[in-house]
Amino acid sequence: MSLISSAEAQPARGAAMRKPKAPVANRARIVKAALDEFAARGFKGASMDAIAARTHTTRALINYYFGGKEQVYLAVLEHVYAEIREAEGRLDLEHLPPVAAIRRIVQFTFDYYLAHEGFVRLVVTENQAKGRHLKKSRAMRTLNRPIIDTLARVIARGEGDGSFRPGIDPVEVHMAIAALGMFNVTNQHTFSAIFQRDMGARGDVRRRREMVTEIILRYLSKP
Repeated sequence: MSLISSAEAQPARGAAMRKPKAPVANRARIVKAALDEFAARGFKGASMDAIAARTHTTRALINYYFGGKEQVYLAVLEHVYAEIREAEGRLDLEHLPPVAAIRRIVQFTFDYYLAHEGFVRLVVTENQAKGRHLKKSRAMRTLNRPIIDTLARVIARGEGDGSFRPGIDPVEVHMAIAALGMFNVTNQHTFSAIFQRDMGARGDVRRRREMVTEIILRYLSKP
């Protein structure tokens, strides 16, 4: 049996301890895989081994980048909220009249939830956990401030030109838009079973989206 000298073994140990290459790309791949895993199984049911298998890596490497399961989960939450806020930021609302701007926001939100059911499932999962993980994120409050500021500007323009009634709270409007849009995804299976109507991405999506838009606009409009 041949023996390996300590001098020969040292380069091997050094290679094993060397920092992984392409950390940004690796983190992005892990977050994407973790998003799918947490959205499908929730925080408790999600498996770090499954995330590692999805990315052809190891739990040790995931822990190296993030520190543990909860940190991975928080990174996923911050990622999905950042994605929707970035997409909202590209709506180009400033040149639109207030009514048209609100219409664009509502319709975008309705469609976004349909196209990103993983985001919706993560929001539901974190609400079932009473938001205890999300509360630990330092970034979350500032991350979600842009949509409130955007709505506030549109509402102020609408109040200024007489399109909207005075005294509207943009946070309340954001809540209503989110609630009405998410219902079509979160309750699609139970509602379909009870009333025999296709929900989610099936059925008359255009009509449901228009109904939600009109509900919001009528709330904003002067009596």
